[in-house]
Amino acid sequence: MDKKKRFILTIFAVGLSSQLYINFYISNFKFSFAGIVFPIFLFMYDEINPILLGTFSGLSLYIFRVILGGSISDVGVFWYFPETIFYIIYGVVFFLFKNYLFSITLNQMFIISFISDLLGNFLEAYIRIGNSIFLDNIKLIKSLILVAFLRAGFVWLILNALKYYRMFLIKKEHEERYIKLLWLTSRLKTEVYWMEKNMENIESVMSNAYELFFKIKNEEEIESWENRALEISKDVHEIKKEYGLVVKGIEDMISNKLDDNGMHFHELGLILKESMETEIKYRKKRITLDFQLGKDFYTEKHYYLMSILRNIIMNSIDSIEDRGKIIFIHESEDEKHIFIIKDTGCGIPKEDLAYIFSPGYSTKINYVTGEINRGLGLSLVKNIVEIHLKGDISIDSKEAKGTKFEISIPIIELEGNNI
Repeated sequence: MDKKKRFILTIFAVGLSSQLYINFYISNFKFSFAGIVFPIFLFMYDEINPILLGTFSGLSLYIFRVILGGSISDVGVFWYFPETIFYIIYGVVFFLFKNYLFSITLNQMFIISFISDLLGNFLEAYIRIGNSIFLDNIKLIKSLILVAFLRAGFVWLILNALKYYRMFLIKKEHEERYIKLLWLTSRLKTEVYWMEKNMENIESVMSNAYELFFKIKNEEEIESWENRALEISKDVHEIKKEYGLVVKGIEDMISNKLDDNGMHFHELGLILKESMETEIKYRKKRITLDFQLGKDFYTEKHYYLMSILRNIIMNSIDSIEDRGKIIFIHESEDEKHIFIIKDTGCGIPKEDLAYIFSPGYSTKINYVTGEINRGLGLSLVKNIVEIHLKGDISIDSKEAKGTKFEISIPIIELEGNNI
């Protein structure tokens, strides 16, 4: 579901759920179920501007109240207006907390819901009855605090229930993937052993080749040149055979043994977002991730897709020093899937853009240790996009402003016969 549909769904759900309410003793003051529904959507769809969502949710409630409330007189219309303020206040408070915390936990959401609910109801009560709310209405104040606490508690419980329900749905699939991953790791360790073993042979061949070069250069032991060259050739041939078996074994693991039924793109997006948020927290950066996923689709090439998107988003995280934003957009148009990744990082110098996809290019240097990144990520991304998925990748970047990657892949390449 894209951002626009989520926005419409939220404001409609708030308006509809506002019809489930309990009357309070203040004239036309209601505690509705919408006060629980709204923060749940606010937390789930955190990429939507909370102030805008609160404003339109309040308008939606207002329209539902006027149409279904059975009163469209001037007085009746005015009665419902103060209730809309509640959602605007809620959105503003959520926005302030989100801007400060960047990533809101479920426990923090309980506190935010309590504060937002209490402030919203206080303001509505103040509009309805004026200053007397603070003078002789201790019972009213206690009631508003209790209601805010209870609704915040319901929000916390429902969000936790949704979290564990989602975990329950994907638990079995993840267990199967972990088993395959364990099996793959054990197989790879065997292949790595042979590669490490061959490193000794490679060192020996290099030494013999250099020795032969030195003797040829100085015209020493001419009669031994032929046998030495033949021995080097035999050794290289043996190493080639060993590595051929290693490559074949790895290809067999990836192509056959781990060939599963694929996955839906939205599930891939969920896994990607959660893993990137974990990476951001580990690096102690304040980066907001905004995932705008278009129409869902099923693909058996999810490993390729995950590799592409993860590499680019990791580059975006690296490009942001401390605080910034990364936006991931997916769209479908003209028989192609379009993936756009934008960041507010340091950008790339204009003179370097021509080399960004070249193997070895890197801006990631640790000037303390002298360690440099190998610069293979974007080179591999370009290879996967263009060779394996028959797509295109482009980049637009401005130094000190940010970078934008756009990837275009034919729908038939990702969905195959599942279209």
